[in-house]
Amino acid sequence: MFKRMGLLPRLIIAIICGILIGKYFPQWCVGLLATFNGIFGNFLGFVIPLIILGFVAPGIADLGKGAGKLLGMTVVFAYGSTILAGLFAFFVGTNIMPKIINFASDIMATNPEEHLLPPYFTIDMPPLMGVMTAILLAFILGIGISALKEKTLYNVTVEFQKIVNMVIVNVVIPLLPFHVAGIFANMTHAGEVGRIMSVFGKVFLLVIASHLILIIVYFAIACTYGGKNFFQCLKNQIPGYVTALGTQSSAATIPVNVQCAERNGVSKAVRDFVIPLCATIHLAGSTITITMCSLAVMMLHGTQFTFASMVGFIAMLGITMVAAPGVPGGAVMAALGVLESILGFSEAQLGLMIALYIAQDSFGTACNVSGDNAIAIVVDKIASKMKMGVRREESNVR
Repeated sequence: MFKRMGLLPRLIIAIICGILIGKYFPQWCVGLLATFNGIFGNFLGFVIPLIILGFVAPGIADLGKGAGKLLGMTVVFAYGSTILAGLFAFFVGTNIMPKIINFASDIMATNPEEHLLPPYFTIDMPPLMGVMTAILLAFILGIGISALKEKTLYNVTVEFQKIVNMVIVNVVIPLLPFHVAGIFANMTHAGEVGRIMSVFGKVFLLVIASHLILIIVYFAIACTYGGKNFFQCLKNQIPGYVTALGTQSSAATIPVNVQCAERNGVSKAVRDFVIPLCATIHLAGSTITITMCSLAVMMLHGTQFTFASMVGFIAMLGITMVAAPGVPGGAVMAALGVLESILGFSEAQLGLMIALYIAQDSFGTACNVSGDNAIAIVVDKIASKMKMGVRREESNVR
Protein backbone atom coordinates (compact mmCIF):
# COMPACT_ATOMS: atom_id res chain seq x y z
CA MET A 1 0.00 0.00 0.00
CA PHE A 2 2.88 2.38 0.88
CA LYS A 3 4.44 1.75 -2.55
CA ARG A 4 1.19 2.58 -4.33
CA MET A 5 1.00 6.00 -2.64
CA GLY A 6 2.26 9.08 -4.42
CA LEU A 7 5.61 10.51 -3.42
CA LEU A 8 4.11 13.51 -1.63
CA PRO A 9 2.01 11.52 0.90
CA ARG A 10 4.93 9.14 1.44
CA LEU A 11 7.20 12.07 2.27
CA ILE A 12 4.64 13.56 4.67
CA ILE A 13 4.29 10.19 6.42
CA ALA A 14 8.09 9.92 6.57
CA ILE A 15 8.41 13.35 8.21
CA ILE A 16 5.76 12.49 10.83
CA CYS A 17 7.33 9.09 11.53
CA GLY A 18 10.79 10.65 11.80
CA ILE A 19 9.60 13.19 14.39
CA LEU A 20 7.82 10.48 16.41
CA ILE A 21 10.87 8.17 16.30
CA GLY A 22 13.21 10.97 17.36
CA LYS A 23 10.91 11.97 20.22
CA TYR A 24 9.68 8.66 21.65
CA PHE A 25 11.88 5.80 20.42
CA PRO A 26 15.16 4.71 22.06
CA GLN A 27 18.45 6.15 20.89
CA TRP A 28 19.55 3.00 19.07
CA CYS A 29 16.59 3.35 16.68
CA VAL A 30 17.71 6.85 15.74
CA GLY A 31 21.26 5.51 15.42
CA LEU A 32 20.09 2.87 12.95
CA LEU A 33 18.39 5.54 10.83
CA ALA A 34 21.53 7.72 11.06
CA THR A 35 23.54 4.74 9.79
CA PHE A 36 21.14 4.28 6.87
CA ASN A 37 21.39 8.02 6.12
CA GLY A 38 25.18 7.82 6.13
CA ILE A 39 25.20 4.94 3.64
CA PHE A 40 22.45 6.42 1.47
CA GLY A 41 24.11 9.84 1.56
CA ASN A 42 27.38 8.34 0.33
CA PHE A 43 25.49 6.53 -2.42
CA LEU A 44 23.86 9.81 -3.45
CA GLY A 45 27.29 11.42 -3.55
CA PHE A 46 28.42 8.67 -5.92
CA VAL A 47 25.33 8.96 -8.12
CA ILE A 48 25.12 12.76 -8.32
CA PRO A 49 27.89 13.20 -10.98
CA LEU A 50 26.32 10.34 -12.96
CA ILE A 51 22.92 12.04 -12.82
CA ILE A 52 24.42 15.30 -14.09
CA LEU A 53 26.36 13.55 -16.85
CA GLY A 54 23.47 11.25 -17.79
CA PHE A 55 20.87 14.00 -18.07
CA VAL A 56 22.74 17.17 -19.05
CA ALA A 57 24.86 15.72 -21.92
CA PRO A 58 21.98 14.18 -23.93
CA GLY A 59 19.78 17.12 -22.95
CA ILE A 60 22.20 19.61 -24.53
CA ALA A 61 22.62 17.33 -27.56
CA ASP A 62 18.83 17.24 -27.98
CA LEU A 63 18.69 21.01 -28.22
CA GLY A 64 20.30 21.00 -31.65
CA LYS A 65 22.13 23.97 -33.17
CA GLY A 66 21.04 26.41 -30.50
CA ALA A 67 22.49 24.38 -27.62
CA GLY A 68 25.27 26.83 -26.96
CA LYS A 69 22.92 29.83 -26.96
CA LEU A 70 20.37 28.11 -24.73
CA LEU A 71 23.10 26.95 -22.37
CA GLY A 72 24.40 30.51 -22.09
CA MET A 73 20.88 31.85 -21.48
CA THR A 74 20.23 29.30 -18.74
CA VAL A 75 23.50 30.17 -16.98
CA VAL A 76 22.73 33.90 -17.22
CA PHE A 77 19.18 33.39 -15.90
CA ALA A 78 20.42 31.23 -13.01
CA TYR A 79 23.21 33.58 -11.94
CA GLY A 80 21.03 36.67 -12.44
CA SER A 81 18.30 35.08 -10.32
CA THR A 82 20.83 34.33 -7.58
CA ILE A 83 22.09 37.93 -7.54
CA LEU A 84 18.56 39.38 -7.51
CA ALA A 85 17.64 37.07 -4.63
CA GLY A 86 20.65 38.31 -2.64
CA LEU A 87 19.78 41.97 -3.28
CA PHE A 88 16.17 41.30 -2.27
CA ALA A 89 17.40 39.68 0.96
CA PHE A 90 19.66 42.69 1.64
CA PHE A 91 16.73 45.09 1.20
CA VAL A 92 14.45 43.05 3.48
CA GLY A 93 17.17 42.46 6.06
CA THR A 94 18.28 46.07 6.39
CA ASN A 95 14.78 47.57 6.40
CA ILE A 96 12.67 45.07 8.33
CA MET A 97 14.98 43.02 10.56
CA PRO A 98 16.05 45.88 12.88
CA LYS A 99 12.39 46.78 13.47
CA ILE A 100 11.29 43.33 14.65
CA ILE A 101 14.40 41.95 16.37
CA ASN A 102 16.23 43.21 19.46
CA PHE A 103 19.87 42.74 18.52
CA ALA A 104 21.03 44.23 21.82
CA SER A 105 20.42 40.93 23.66
CA ASP A 106 23.35 38.55 24.02
CA ILE A 107 22.38 35.58 21.88
CA MET A 108 24.70 32.65 21.35
CA ALA A 109 24.16 29.33 19.63
CA THR A 110 26.16 26.23 18.92
CA ASN A 111 26.50 24.24 15.74
CA PRO A 112 23.54 21.79 15.74
CA GLU A 113 25.53 19.25 13.75
CA GLU A 114 27.65 18.60 16.84
CA HIS A 115 24.63 17.11 18.62
CA LEU A 116 23.37 14.81 15.88
CA LEU A 117 23.90 11.09 16.40
CA PRO A 118 26.70 9.71 14.21
CA PRO A 119 26.14 6.50 12.19
CA TYR A 120 27.30 3.22 13.70
CA PHE A 121 29.42 2.67 10.61
CA THR A 122 29.85 4.10 7.11
CA ILE A 123 30.65 2.65 3.71
CA ASP A 124 32.95 4.80 1.62
CA MET A 125 31.62 5.36 -1.92
CA PRO A 126 33.93 7.88 -3.62
CA PRO A 127 32.37 9.32 -6.80
CA LEU A 128 34.07 8.69 -10.12
CA MET A 129 34.46 12.43 -10.63
CA GLY A 130 33.69 15.72 -8.93
CA VAL A 131 30.51 17.67 -9.59
CA MET A 132 32.30 20.40 -11.56
CA THR A 133 34.12 17.77 -13.62
CA ALA A 134 30.80 16.13 -14.43
CA ILE A 135 29.30 19.47 -15.47
CA LEU A 136 32.22 20.37 -17.73
CA LEU A 137 32.27 16.90 -19.28
CA ALA A 138 28.51 17.03 -19.86
CA PHE A 139 28.86 20.44 -21.54
CA ILE A 140 31.68 19.26 -23.80
CA LEU A 141 29.91 16.03 -24.77
CA GLY A 142 26.51 17.66 -25.28
CA ILE A 143 27.74 20.57 -27.39
CA GLY A 144 30.17 18.32 -29.27
CA ILE A 145 27.48 15.77 -30.14
CA SER A 146 25.18 18.59 -31.22
CA ALA A 147 27.88 20.06 -33.48
CA LEU A 148 29.03 16.78 -35.02
CA LYS A 149 25.51 15.47 -35.58
CA GLU A 150 26.77 11.91 -35.19
CA LYS A 151 24.36 9.28 -33.89
CA THR A 152 26.79 6.80 -32.28
CA LEU A 153 27.89 8.83 -29.27
CA TYR A 154 24.43 10.37 -28.98
CA ASN A 155 22.90 6.89 -28.68
CA VAL A 156 25.47 6.02 -26.00
CA THR A 157 24.50 9.05 -23.91
CA VAL A 158 20.80 8.30 -24.32
CA GLU A 159 21.28 4.68 -23.23
CA PHE A 160 23.43 5.84 -20.29
CA GLN A 161 20.60 8.21 -19.37
CA LYS A 162 18.21 5.24 -19.31
CA ILE A 163 20.54 3.37 -16.94
CA VAL A 164 20.79 6.37 -14.62
CA ASN A 165 17.03 6.78 -14.77
CA MET A 166 16.57 3.12 -13.77
CA VAL A 167 18.77 3.70 -10.72
CA ILE A 168 16.74 6.77 -9.83
CA VAL A 169 13.35 5.12 -10.26
CA ASN A 170 14.19 1.78 -8.64
CA VAL A 171 16.63 2.84 -5.92
CA VAL A 172 16.75 6.57 -5.15
CA ILE A 173 13.05 7.49 -5.15
CA PRO A 174 11.86 4.40 -3.17
CA LEU A 175 14.50 5.06 -0.48
CA LEU A 176 13.95 8.83 -0.26
CA PRO A 177 11.14 8.61 2.35
CA PHE A 178 13.38 6.53 4.65
CA HIS A 179 16.18 9.06 4.18
CA VAL A 180 13.79 11.90 5.06
CA ALA A 181 12.52 10.01 8.12
CA GLY A 182 16.10 9.51 9.31
CA ILE A 183 16.94 13.20 8.93
CA PHE A 184 13.92 14.34 10.93
CA ALA A 185 14.39 11.63 13.57
CA ASN A 186 17.99 12.67 14.21
CA MET A 187 17.21 16.38 14.31
CA THR A 188 14.27 15.78 16.66
CA HIS A 189 16.35 13.54 18.93
CA ALA A 190 19.10 16.17 19.13
CA GLY A 191 16.60 18.91 19.90
CA GLU A 192 18.96 21.50 18.46
CA VAL A 193 16.83 22.79 15.60
CA GLY A 194 13.93 23.59 17.91
CA ARG A 195 16.21 25.45 20.33
CA ILE A 196 17.84 27.57 17.66
CA MET A 197 14.52 28.20 15.94
CA SER A 198 13.09 29.48 19.22
CA VAL A 199 16.02 31.90 19.62
CA PHE A 200 16.16 33.07 16.03
CA GLY A 201 12.52 32.47 15.20
CA LYS A 202 11.91 35.94 13.79
CA VAL A 203 14.96 35.71 11.51
CA PHE A 204 13.79 32.35 10.20
CA LEU A 205 10.23 33.53 9.62
CA LEU A 206 11.56 36.49 7.67
CA VAL A 207 13.83 34.23 5.60
CA ILE A 208 11.08 31.70 4.86
CA ALA A 209 8.60 34.47 3.99
CA SER A 210 11.21 35.88 1.57
CA HIS A 211 11.62 32.42 0.01
CA LEU A 212 7.89 32.07 -0.56
CA ILE A 213 7.60 35.60 -2.00
CA LEU A 214 10.46 34.86 -4.39
CA ILE A 215 8.87 31.58 -5.53
CA ILE A 216 5.53 33.31 -6.18
CA VAL A 217 7.16 36.18 -8.09
CA TYR A 218 9.32 33.85 -10.18
CA PHE A 219 6.41 31.57 -11.10
CA ALA A 220 4.19 34.56 -11.84
CA ILE A 221 6.80 35.92 -14.29
CA ALA A 222 7.54 32.48 -15.79
CA CYS A 223 3.90 31.49 -16.20
CA THR A 224 2.96 34.85 -17.71
CA TYR A 225 5.79 34.61 -20.23
CA GLY A 226 5.36 30.89 -20.86
CA GLY A 227 1.58 30.95 -21.11
CA LYS A 228 1.08 28.53 -18.22
CA ASN A 229 -1.56 28.30 -15.49
CA PHE A 230 0.07 29.96 -12.48
CA PHE A 231 -1.87 28.10 -9.77
CA GLN A 232 -1.55 24.71 -11.49
CA CYS A 233 2.21 25.14 -11.89
CA LEU A 234 2.57 26.04 -8.20
CA LYS A 235 0.53 22.96 -7.29
CA ASN A 236 2.70 20.78 -9.54
CA GLN A 237 5.81 22.09 -7.75
CA ILE A 238 4.69 20.89 -4.29
CA PRO A 239 6.30 17.38 -4.50
CA GLY A 240 9.64 18.93 -5.48
CA TYR A 241 9.39 21.51 -2.69
CA VAL A 242 8.57 18.89 -0.03
CA THR A 243 11.31 16.53 -1.26
CA ALA A 244 13.90 19.31 -1.02
CA LEU A 245 12.52 20.23 2.39
CA GLY A 246 13.23 16.73 3.65
CA THR A 247 16.47 15.84 1.87
CA GLN A 248 18.14 19.29 2.06
CA SER A 249 19.69 18.36 -1.28
CA SER A 250 19.05 19.95 -4.67
CA ALA A 251 20.76 17.02 -6.40
CA ALA A 252 18.69 14.41 -4.55
CA THR A 253 15.56 16.31 -5.62
CA ILE A 254 16.47 16.27 -9.34
CA PRO A 255 14.35 13.18 -10.23
CA VAL A 256 11.26 14.59 -8.50
CA ASN A 257 11.83 18.08 -9.89
CA VAL A 258 12.09 16.70 -13.43
CA GLN A 259 8.66 15.11 -12.89
CA CYS A 260 7.32 18.49 -11.70
CA ALA A 261 8.66 20.13 -14.87
CA GLU A 262 6.98 17.43 -16.96
CA ARG A 263 3.64 18.16 -15.29
CA ASN A 264 4.20 21.84 -16.05
CA GLY A 265 4.41 21.00 -19.76
CA VAL A 266 8.16 21.62 -20.16
CA SER A 267 9.56 19.62 -23.07
CA LYS A 268 11.70 16.57 -22.31
CA ALA A 269 14.84 17.98 -23.91
CA VAL A 270 14.65 21.22 -21.92
CA ARG A 271 13.68 19.73 -18.56
CA ASP A 272 16.38 17.04 -18.73
CA PHE A 273 18.92 19.77 -19.44
CA VAL A 274 17.79 22.71 -17.29
CA ILE A 275 16.75 20.97 -14.05
CA PRO A 276 20.04 19.09 -13.38
CA LEU A 277 22.07 22.12 -14.47
CA CYS A 278 20.15 24.59 -12.30
CA ALA A 279 20.37 22.20 -9.35
CA THR A 280 24.08 23.01 -9.46
CA ILE A 281 24.27 26.68 -10.47
CA HIS A 282 20.96 28.21 -9.28
CA LEU A 283 20.99 28.97 -5.54
CA ALA A 284 18.53 31.83 -5.06
CA GLY A 285 17.05 30.40 -1.86
CA SER A 286 20.44 29.66 -0.31
CA THR A 287 21.59 33.17 -1.21
CA ILE A 288 18.59 34.69 0.57
CA THR A 289 19.33 32.60 3.65
CA ILE A 290 23.06 33.32 3.80
CA THR A 291 22.65 37.02 3.04
CA MET A 292 19.95 37.57 5.64
CA CYS A 293 21.63 35.41 8.27
CA SER A 294 24.95 37.20 7.72
CA LEU A 295 23.16 40.53 8.21
CA ALA A 296 21.63 39.20 11.43
CA VAL A 297 25.04 38.06 12.73
CA MET A 298 26.66 41.41 11.88
CA MET A 299 23.81 43.36 13.49
CA LEU A 300 24.02 41.10 16.53
CA HIS A 301 27.74 41.87 16.94
CA GLY A 302 27.44 45.54 15.99
CA THR A 303 29.56 45.08 12.85
CA GLN A 304 29.39 47.89 10.32
CA PHE A 305 28.73 47.06 6.65
CA THR A 306 28.09 48.97 3.44
CA PHE A 307 25.92 48.39 0.39
CA ALA A 308 29.03 48.08 -1.80
CA SER A 309 30.56 45.40 0.40
CA MET A 310 27.31 43.41 0.45
CA VAL A 311 26.93 43.62 -3.33
CA GLY A 312 30.46 42.29 -3.75
CA PHE A 313 29.72 39.57 -1.21
CA ILE A 314 26.52 38.52 -3.02
CA ALA A 315 28.24 38.49 -6.42
CA MET A 316 31.04 36.25 -5.13
CA LEU A 317 28.58 34.10 -3.19
CA GLY A 318 26.71 33.19 -6.37
CA ILE A 319 29.94 31.85 -7.88
CA THR A 320 31.46 30.24 -4.80
CA MET A 321 28.42 28.18 -3.83
CA VAL A 322 28.48 26.41 -7.21
CA ALA A 323 31.43 24.44 -5.84
CA ALA A 324 29.22 22.72 -3.26
CA PRO A 325 25.76 21.96 -4.68
CA GLY A 326 23.40 19.23 -3.56
CA VAL A 327 25.04 18.66 -0.16
CA PRO A 328 23.08 19.48 3.02
CA GLY A 329 24.78 22.51 4.54
CA GLY A 330 27.25 22.59 1.65
CA ALA A 331 26.33 26.11 0.54
CA VAL A 332 27.29 27.74 3.83
CA MET A 333 30.49 25.69 4.02
CA ALA A 334 31.47 26.96 0.57
CA ALA A 335 30.53 30.49 1.64
CA LEU A 336 32.76 30.56 4.74
CA GLY A 337 35.75 31.84 2.78
CA VAL A 338 33.72 34.71 1.30
CA LEU A 339 32.22 35.55 4.70
CA GLU A 340 35.69 35.77 6.19
CA SER A 341 37.45 37.58 3.33
CA ILE A 342 34.79 40.13 2.33
CA LEU A 343 32.67 40.63 5.47
CA GLY A 344 35.51 39.98 7.94
CA PHE A 345 33.74 37.30 9.98
CA SER A 346 35.64 35.94 12.99
CA GLU A 347 35.70 32.25 13.94
CA ALA A 348 32.92 32.82 16.48
CA GLN A 349 30.79 34.59 13.87
CA LEU A 350 31.40 31.81 11.34
CA GLY A 351 30.27 29.24 13.91
CA LEU A 352 27.13 31.22 14.60
CA MET A 353 26.53 31.54 10.86
CA ILE A 354 26.78 27.77 10.41
CA ALA A 355 24.28 27.23 13.22
CA LEU A 356 21.81 29.71 11.74
CA TYR A 357 22.05 28.30 8.24
CA ILE A 358 21.93 24.58 8.98
CA ALA A 359 18.87 25.00 11.19
CA GLN A 360 16.77 25.94 8.15
CA ASP A 361 18.88 24.74 5.22
CA SER A 362 15.97 22.71 3.87
CA PHE A 363 13.82 25.79 3.20
CA GLY A 364 16.57 27.42 1.13
CA THR A 365 17.01 24.22 -0.86
CA ALA A 366 13.25 24.03 -1.47
CA CYS A 367 13.33 27.60 -2.79
CA ASN A 368 16.31 26.73 -5.02
CA VAL A 369 14.60 23.80 -6.73
CA SER A 370 11.32 25.67 -7.11
CA GLY A 371 13.15 28.48 -8.89
CA ASP A 372 14.76 25.86 -11.15
CA ASN A 373 11.34 24.96 -12.54
CA ALA A 374 10.43 28.61 -13.07
CA ILE A 375 13.61 28.99 -15.13
CA ALA A 376 12.77 25.78 -17.03
CA ILE A 377 9.41 27.24 -18.10
CA VAL A 378 11.10 30.40 -19.42
CA VAL A 379 13.87 28.49 -21.21
CA ASP A 380 11.33 26.11 -22.77
CA LYS A 381 9.34 29.06 -24.14
CA ILE A 382 12.50 30.65 -25.57
CA ALA A 383 13.47 27.31 -27.15
CA SER A 384 10.09 27.00 -28.84
CA LYS A 385 10.28 30.59 -30.12
CA MET A 386 13.76 30.05 -31.52
CA LYS A 387 12.43 26.97 -33.38
CA MET A 388 15.58 25.12 -32.54
CA GLY A 389 14.34 21.73 -33.60
CA VAL A 390 14.06 20.50 -30.03
CA ARG A 391 12.69 16.98 -29.83
CA ARG A 392 9.53 17.99 -28.08
CA GLU A 393 6.86 15.70 -26.81
CA GLU A 394 3.25 16.67 -26.56
CA SER A 395 2.64 17.47 -22.92
CA ASN A 396 0.21 19.84 -21.29
CA VAL A 397 -0.10 21.02 -17.71
CA ARG A 398 -1.90 18.30 -15.79
